[in-house]
Amino acid sequence: IISLFGLTIMLATTLRRTAATTAAARASTRCFASAPVDFEHFSSGWEKDSSEYQTEGKFHIETFNKISSLGLARFPSKNYEVQEDWENNNAHAILLRSHKLQESEVDVSIRAIARCGAGTNNVPVARMSELGIPVFNTPGANANAVKELVICGLFLGSRRLIAGINHMKQLGEQGLQKERVEKDKSMFGGREIAGKTLAIIGMGHIGAATAREASALGMKTVGYDPALSIASALKLPREISIADSISSAVAEADYISLNIPYIKGEGGTHGIIGKDVLSHMKNDAVVLNFARGELVDSEAMKEFLDSGDGRYISDFPDDLIWNHNNAILLPHLGASTEEAEETAAAMAADTIQAYLEHGTIQNSVNFPAAALPERKEGSIRVTVATRNIPGMLAYISEVFAKHGSNILQQINTSRGDIAYNVIDVELGDDTIDLKDLQKELTMHDGVLSSRILFGVAGAGYARNVDGQYFV
Repeated sequence: IISLFGLTIMLATTLRRTAATTAAARASTRCFASAPVDFEHFSSGWEKDSSEYQTEGKFHIETFNKISSLGLARFPSKNYEVQEDWENNNAHAILLRSHKLQESEVDVSIRAIARCGAGTNNVPVARMSELGIPVFNTPGANANAVKELVICGLFLGSRRLIAGINHMKQLGEQGLQKERVEKDKSMFGGREIAGKTLAIIGMGHIGAATAREASALGMKTVGYDPALSIASALKLPREISIADSISSAVAEADYISLNIPYIKGEGGTHGIIGKDVLSHMKNDAVVLNFARGELVDSEAMKEFLDSGDGRYISDFPDDLIWNHNNAILLPHLGASTEEAEETAAAMAADTIQAYLEHGTIQNSVNFPAAALPERKEGSIRVTVATRNIPGMLAYISEVFAKHGSNILQQINTSRGDIAYNVIDVELGDDTIDLKDLQKELTMHDGVLSSRILFGVAGAGYARNVDGQYFV
């Protein structure tokens, strides 16, 4: 069985031969500092005649969904072109929001993917890691918007506001509002949140912000987060208590806010709020889910709602409890504010620029953080993504030594199965032939991709795709 991605590779291999003559003419020699740099560009043909492949000297950014124009304006037009569809499959990076990205939409020219938001469930992250493509997100960009909706959820779960509004509409249709309003208001009684306890499960950007606001509203707070960072801890209110498990955190809570990521597989968070955790809650507890719908076991939640006076306020659809009297489901409005969308788009654009222009990794969900100081005049920067296996760093250093290149500074970091290298190489007075060097680097077993950064946008990228060389 051949995947669509595999079919693309086969097609590219065929087209490489037909495009060889034209591509050879495009192999370029660029002057950088005092020495010419001879590098190979588009010689494998890919899916389009290389003479029509790209706007010379610009990075191509492909967008899915409607991305904030203010955020996209962060890409300087001098060096970037942004559009929704690149007919020639020649984009260099992808920006998206909720679009469910398919592998077939990720061409061999793609260097990076950025999600304008925190979650990356709509991106095949594991496969992108295998292909040597970093996936970025924008943690904290929508934190204020989601936090405000969580606070709104507190009130929705405390006072039967939605039911009251609907009742008034019904009375209005009958012309009975003024006659019945005082008599019927007792049907929608509630409670105040001041003095009540809020349990916060997950204390990242949103969780910490929620804790501060709840504390300011007079609530007691208790938190649980086994991966609590120092940065997040410093943002928490002094009065917060820290629990050692979800069950202990929710045991005395009147409200529970879920702020954890959705992780599939064994040891993940799918259905983590199930029968066991719900059994430790008060029978009138209010569960606020503005994180991910899959965190909650719907069957267990229905039993909880049926058995007491508990409430469930969620920002996600649920086929089982969508019409339950004690549930309020919103159409995923958490980050749907102009401010959040602008901030996320701007943050994603800045992250992509830092990676494309300098090789810097920040806010990646699959690559390690990495940054070198600005490269010195008279040097070039090379980045190499590899599998995290022994011997890779030694091999990379040997290749540079073999080609007579002096390494000025470098960094090697790893995360899970991925290792990432950023290397600055000194240029001399002679022509630096990087074509053979890059191919030798890239085609070694375990190397996924390499990039040569020296000021020419869009050039100098090579991939090792199942033993085939794409440059």
